[in-house]
Amino acid sequence: MDFEERITSPDKNFEEEGIELSLRPKKLLEYIGQKAVTENLQIFIEAAKIRREPLDHVLFYGPPGLGKTTLAGIIANELGVDLRITSGPAIERAGDLAAILTNLNDNDVLFIDEIHRLNRSVEEVLYSAMEDYALDIIIGKGPSARSIRLDLSKFTLIGATTRAGSLSAPLRDRFGVLSKFELYTIDELKKIIKRSSDILNIGIDDESLTEMARRSRGTPRVANRLLKRVRDFSQVKGNGTIDLEITNQTLQSLGIDAQGLENLDREILKIIIERFHGGPVGIDTISASIGEERVTIEDVYEPYLIQAGFLHRTQKGRMASELAYRHLGLECPSDKQITM
Repeated sequence: MDFEERITSPDKNFEEEGIELSLRPKKLLEYIGQKAVTENLQIFIEAAKIRREPLDHVLFYGPPGLGKTTLAGIIANELGVDLRITSGPAIERAGDLAAILTNLNDNDVLFIDEIHRLNRSVEEVLYSAMEDYALDIIIGKGPSARSIRLDLSKFTLIGATTRAGSLSAPLRDRFGVLSKFELYTIDELKKIIKRSSDILNIGIDDESLTEMARRSRGTPRVANRLLKRVRDFSQVKGNGTIDLEITNQTLQSLGIDAQGLENLDREILKIIIERFHGGPVGIDTISASIGEERVTIEDVYEPYLIQAGFLHRTQKGRMASELAYRHLGLECPSDKQITM
């Protein structure tokens, strides 16, 4: 199965963009979760409006699918300014960045997703833009080359990354506000699913809300995706209203178990336990055993398995936890009973 098609993948696909936009809140009061982040931002936004200055540059970091792009849009709405959205890989040359920055108006918000993937030459041009609101551009080559400075409108850069450690120190230090996004609780996810169901005009009971929230891997994007799939089942195999029976039927058909694990998640754990006696085992060995690339396992599957306590990453390799044995209905040897 292509990992991009996984129902529990936190990354969005192009088909979802239109629907996802309609579900996104527009104001801070409508935003659910990330309380520590939003409470601080509320103060910073109000202070910037009082001073009639741009908000300090903001860096959002954390797993994908937790609402970083949504919150960037809310910040622009709260400030009453325009939002320009791009991504690190899309800005290939310094000229691309210059074209974007010179078209910004005073106090506008520029959102760069996957900012850790910026080209180094582009990143160096961004330094002066963030600090001095100016661009230093070199025209010509060799002895005739000369440098000119272009003044920019004062703007706010909001960067988002799933890999804060991959950011260079000079770039990271230029952000005035650093906000870490955490996985959502079941109660928060229930509120998000209920809000989305109301927008989509779907009837849903509380038991179904709880079940979907429990299997959403702490990620709103996954929660909304599950809601849409359960809606499909309820309209075709039910009466159009979502109840616990149709919810369980849908999630079982999708191969998502009570902890939000999919078939390949369980296969990784089974390989470690049954073939390698619970580990430790190297990532390359796991990759060869299940026929998936190492980078896919590390970036797509491992993060949630580790966060949920099913997998330990040690210096000698990966080890299945006691929780993993219990979840798969296997007896855990006494020497493997390691808790988080």
